[in-house]
Amino acid sequence: MKILAISGSLRAESYNTALVRAARDIAPVGVDVEVYEGLASLPPYDQDLDEGAGETPAAVRELRDRIEDADAILFVTPEYNGSIPGILKNAIDWASARHRGSSLASKTVAVAGATTGQYGAIWAQQDLRRVLGIAGARVIAGELPFSRADTLLDEHGRLRSPAQVARLREHLDALIAEARPLAVAV
Repeated sequence: MKILAISGSLRAESYNTALVRAARDIAPVGVDVEVYEGLASLPPYDQDLDEGAGETPAAVRELRDRIEDADAILFVTPEYNGSIPGILKNAIDWASARHRGSSLASKTVAVAGATTGQYGAIWAQQDLRRVLGIAGARVIAGELPFSRADTLLDEHGRLRSPAQVARLREHLDALIAEARPLAVAV
């Protein structure tokens, strides 16, 4: 089984990207978690560019191909002004353009998020669930908030607490359980 993990942060020392890497590191045998690192290379969504006679940008083709190739997707988002970052929404817009068919259609996805505040990007996760649902994704139940993220990671960017690792593993297991029957059917 292949899970594509997408962090909604571009920051080099991102807590959300650390969670994506932690998911990769704790994935069970037989589950490959691939980290998507092309968010910054996506141009702003432009339907004229997407539908035009010119070629779709390579970064967009890669995003769509990787989403379509994955059995499931884990989105991990920071919270900017109470919602998802524009760069993540931009990626979802490219992936789900209705005129060409959404790459996210019927794709099983999970959301998680981390912030240095006390709520763990819960508003951003709620907005992300809504946006992904509208894009046609099958969003599994539940968010996974990590609050005070600046205290969760060690000097190597790994989760310090076994309890936090267990929470992430449980969320990843729920995603796998939801996606596995569909992956086997294909």
